[in-house]
Amino acid sequence: MHFLTEKIEFPDVYEASADGLIAIGGDLSPQRLLHAYSKGIFPWFQDEEPILWWSPDPRFVLFPEDLKVSKSMKQVLRKGNFKVTENKAFKAVIENCALAKRTDQDGTWISDDMIQAYYKLHQLGFAKSIEVWQNEELVGGLYGIAINDDVFCGESMFAKVSNASKFGFITFIQNSNFKLIDCQLHTKHLESLGAKNISRAEFLKFL
Repeated sequence: MHFLTEKIEFPDVYEASADGLIAIGGDLSPQRLLHAYSKGIFPWFQDEEPILWWSPDPRFVLFPEDLKVSKSMKQVLRKGNFKVTENKAFKAVIENCALAKRTDQDGTWISDDMIQAYYKLHQLGFAKSIEVWQNEELVGGLYGIAINDDVFCGESMFAKVSNASKFGFITFIQNSNFKLIDCQLHTKHLESLGAKNISRAEFLKFL
């Protein structure tokens, strides 16, 4: 296993373990995070763990042209009960994502250090948030990293009311020009929206 030093560099992604773990340690500086994402690597770890860096194979992604919108969701979109904005409340979105309860997951991987690190990326123009509002209340949202004009790396989403995060995600996809949405790891929720596995090698071609 590769242990990172102060030098901002990562081993070749093809040196990753079978489950995608490629390196341990380092920091969450904007420079290291941006370098990692440009190489197809992202951090994911619990509070009590050192920083763990991953590049899974296969990679779970969504091509916008494959987006699936159910009949019931189309009705929700037509009703327009939600308002969607971009980059209006990044800190609130990531904090709500940290508080959201996940199935089969104790606690959260979005620590205070992660919140501060991604907020810095937001201030630098690399991390963006999508907010979903209902009656002027923030009820859902998502955030992620725009690597380039082609790839958006989705990090997390939350919903306080039914369909809020899905409404924001679909609206974001339908109104963006990204060629690929990186979902990182498989979830049934995103699979229902059209996400699928592709090889790491295919994913890296978009970076």
